[in-house]
Amino acid sequence: MRLDSDDQTVLDRVAQAGGQIVDRAVDWCAINSGSRHLAGLERQRQVLLDAAAGLPAAAVEIPLSPSREIAADGRETELAHPPSIAVIARPEAPVQVVLTGHYDTVYPEMSVFQQVRTRPDGALHGPGIADMKGGISVMLAALQALEGHPAAANLGYRVLLSPDEEIGSIASAPVLADFARRGHVGLTYEPALADGALASARKGSGNFHIVVHGRAAHAGRDFAAGRNAVIGAARIAEKLHALNGQRDGVTVNVARIDGGAPLNMVPDVAVVRFNVRFPQADAAAWFEAEVARIVSEIGDDLHAHLHGGITRAAKPFNLAQQRLFGAIKDVGALLGQDIAWKPSGGVCEGNNLFASGLPNVDTLGVRGGDIHSEAEHAWPESFVERAQLSALILIKLATGEIDARAIHDAMTALRETH
Repeated sequence: MRLDSDDQTVLDRVAQAGGQIVDRAVDWCAINSGSRHLAGLERQRQVLLDAAAGLPAAAVEIPLSPSREIAADGRETELAHPPSIAVIARPEAPVQVVLTGHYDTVYPEMSVFQQVRTRPDGALHGPGIADMKGGISVMLAALQALEGHPAAANLGYRVLLSPDEEIGSIASAPVLADFARRGHVGLTYEPALADGALASARKGSGNFHIVVHGRAAHAGRDFAAGRNAVIGAARIAEKLHALNGQRDGVTVNVARIDGGAPLNMVPDVAVVRFNVRFPQADAAAWFEAEVARIVSEIGDDLHAHLHGGITRAAKPFNLAQQRLFGAIKDVGALLGQDIAWKPSGGVCEGNNLFASGLPNVDTLGVRGGDIHSEAEHAWPESFVERAQLSALILIKLATGEIDARAIHDAMTALRETH
């Protein structure tokens, strides 16, 4: 693998656009696009449609079905989602790449964290600057620069930007699966790990809710007739927490209990909300069996109902993934970037793509840290650095110096043997 004059021209074009790559991400962060803030998501979607206009194919919208949620009173409700944004360029090309990202953030509409500031150490500090509005800006910059390369016609791509990744990609999961089946490799723009490394193996994840129904009663006049749902929920939470340490790599986070009543009333409904992380499918099956057992043992004339489930399968670092990561490391070396990787307990759209048979690298976004907190930040110099890395990856896929078909064939062979 080598760097030629055509490659360098593309890299120079990225460097020249560096200020714009950073500035538009900063502007996007001033739009609150929390996963449940529909008006903010709509504003962000319109801005991204404009930003994608420089690509060789028109952006289209893919409607998403509502997802189901459990309210604090135990009732099932619908959550609407704005459309995903898709760009499909050169679908007839011999090599096909799927590039994904999300335009929602974890910060709710009324969060005090609403704009980007520059810290004294030079880092950009703001909502979504790393996760992942910076990553989307990097992705678009790389794709736009690719079009100036003579080999661009050899590479087709599908871009998907979704509005619900931070709440599990429930609505966009079918679209991710469909896109994955149409590609040879995938590139996703989650931020790099805090030290700049890529995520290699990822655990799987599931989000669950157990609704506990009891019987309301007056706390003084008729206490014995009541059946306290909050106490039932607390017992369930304790049993769920006790699963930690029983199976290697499985962690259970009891995140919230909703419920309660006036102090003179026995509460008749409560909801336990929890997340699981697991390293492989058999561990997920074990956990699901344990949860079913806990629900069945509720007792005390209480009734418990389980909702939710596994949303993302584990993503092991198999031989196909290792081959792809090795090629990315070689590309980085041409740029003087030392590409490293390590496992992560986090999950993302890369899990979805892998589950549908697409080898992928899912941390090609900017370098930063403290994501999902009001300390979230990104290093401004990493925008050009990572955009150049992606542009050169795309070029080497187009020229065949990264053999996307062989990597995909290796993935298929591995899936067929398991």
